[in-house]
Amino acid sequence: MNYTIAQAAKKMNLTTYTLRYYDREGLLSNVRRDKSGNRIFTKDDMEILYLICCLKNTGMPIKEIKQFIDWQNEGNHTLHTRNDMLVNHKEDVLKQIEDLKKNLRLIDRKLDYYRDACQAYDTDSPIPTCCEYTDNDLEF
Repeated sequence: MNYTIAQAAKKMNLTTYTLRYYDREGLLSNVRRDKSGNRIFTKDDMEILYLICCLKNTGMPIKEIKQFIDWQNEGNHTLHTRNDMLVNHKEDVLKQIEDLKKNLRLIDRKLDYYRDACQAYDTDSPIPTCCEYTDNDLEF
């Protein structure tokens, strides 16, 4: 199935402006156009767009995504280079996940504090101190 730019944008939860930007940046260089000059997105284009969104959403800069797409367009002699790039990016994503988990733990501790503090306030009990809810692993 083929998609117009509006359909492709909607399917990927992007704007048509973003798709045009990706095209101008050379990320969608293989997208065909109809007789009127409108972009026609094929299943293959949508798969590439999905990869672009994945890499972008996980923090890879557009410049690096373009390099990856360029290598992909060059052919199989860049397989190892593309693999290495994705391995490195995966390591970055795993680090982001660990950082997010650490931040989520802090948010959970703060929520525990505020739940208990609100309950104490509502019952005219002593409000606990924030220090009682601090992560012992924090280093300052």
